[in-house]
Amino acid sequence: MADPLSAQRPVPLAESELYFLIARYLSEGWCRRAAQVLAQELEQCQLLRKRLDWEGNQHNRNHEEFVLSSKHVAPDHLLQICQRKKKKKEIPPSISRVASLFGAGRQSLLLTAKGDLI
Repeated sequence: MADPLSAQRPVPLAESELYFLIARYLSEGWCRRAAQVLAQELEQCQLLRKRLDWEGNQHNRNHEEFVLSSKHVAPDHLLQICQRKKKKKEIPPSISRVASLFGAGRQSLLLTAKGDLI
């Protein structure tokens, strides 16, 4: 049974992919039970991208089917994205030894060269 929230609004692609990447990351680490629960939620709320058949009809997928269709996405894909974003930071941190994904203000990875947040 689908969650009422999924029926109320379509889930943006980026949000759907982020949920999947989080579940994928958790599946190979210390929080495997959390990954299982998240995978169940993704299925129940129909948050995974649907597959199209040759006639253009959409079909829901379970988490395992989505993983199999996304073999190019490694379990640490989300971590790799975060590390790459960190390396491409436009503004050097004000404290060189502190490197965190949760930075705020001048330490934020979402800060642009103009000093604005993305």
